[in-house]
Amino acid sequence: MFAKAEWMNPGGSLKDRPVKQMLCKAVEQGALVPGKIILDSSSGNAGISYAMIGAAMGYEVIIVIPGNASQERKQRLLAHGATLVETDPLEGYDEVLRHVHAMYEASPDKYFFCDQYKNTENVNAHYLGTAAEIVEQVPCPITHFVGGVGTGGSLTGIARRLRDHYPEIEIVAVRPERWSGVEGLKPLGEPEDIVPQIFEADYVDRWVDVSADETKSCCLKLAHHGYFAGQSSGAYLAACEKVMKALTEATVVTLLCDLGERYFSAGLWNHGHSDQR
Repeated sequence: MFAKAEWMNPGGSLKDRPVKQMLCKAVEQGALVPGKIILDSSSGNAGISYAMIGAAMGYEVIIVIPGNASQERKQRLLAHGATLVETDPLEGYDEVLRHVHAMYEASPDKYFFCDQYKNTENVNAHYLGTAAEIVEQVPCPITHFVGGVGTGGSLTGIARRLRDHYPEIEIVAVRPERWSGVEGLKPLGEPEDIVPQIFEADYVDRWVDVSADETKSCCLKLAHHGYFAGQSSGAYLAACEKVMKALTEATVVTLLCDLGERYFSAGLWNHGHSDQR
């Protein structure tokens, strides 16, 4: 099993890759010009990337975010000077999407709406970057890739490139439970769910369900081995364990998407006891 250490990116998550790609391409194409405000929705990590890269490029950034996003994420966004618009967490992430679209439609000339859920540069960032690095860095043929769907960009872009190299590879998608869920991952599967426009479900060979308890357990397991990663990383590891139990020989690749520090206020690391020595 190999896991790509995406918390090592400057913004602390996988999202630095697509946000850099989307914003640079928008400047190149003349869609993002001085005076426009960068606008998008985020569960937190992409928002941090927008705030960090947007600030470096000299743009104002507004991020629509669910009210239950972790405090650490919100503080990092504010530190970079971004403006936060929070929605009711009980309405779920789809309410965030509805709200950001309403903001843009009310003032289309004011904003550059990056729209990571349908921006094809999101997929390209992972096809050209993340997946190319995986092919180069993993020293043997890859039989399985395990990932999840937030925007669908990483799973689609990585799956497309890996399938180019390894036609027989199995693409496994992680489906978190609906409540309390896993921050940043969409459960999908119900008719009312908003499926990201850039997500190509045909690449997925099978779905693996992972509970919040399994996610937390695997985050703690990673931490006990010296890797301090966030919720989606725990969910991916839990799915990898389920996949690998049924295999005798395989090379499985997944992602460790972000930093564990982002989840202190969310209670991810609460043990319920301490061992003082």
